[in-house]
Amino acid sequence: MEIMQVQEDLVCTRSVKNLEGISLRVMKDLKGNVLCASDPVGVGIGKWVVTTSGSAARWAMPNYASITDLTIVGIIDNWE
Repeated sequence: MEIMQVQEDLVCTRSVKNLEGISLRVMKDLKGNVLCASDPVGVGIGKWVVTTSGSAARWAMPNYASITDLTIVGIIDNWE
C-alpha cells in the first residue's frame, strides 16, 4: 500500500466493458510520480489516500473483473 494525493478526475468517454461506471483519478505519489487509480471510495480532489496495487487492486473493487492495477482503498483523515 502507498500514500498518494488525488490531483484531479480523469474522464474517459470510451473504455472496456469492465471499466464502465468506474471513477478514475489522477494521482501523485510521494516521489512526484503521476499515476491513474480506480476509485470505489468516492474521494475528492486534493485528498490524501491509501492505495493498493497489483492483484490486490482488483480485489478492492466491487467487481473483481474490473481491470485495474491501482485502487484507492481509504481516505486519510489525519496525517502528521
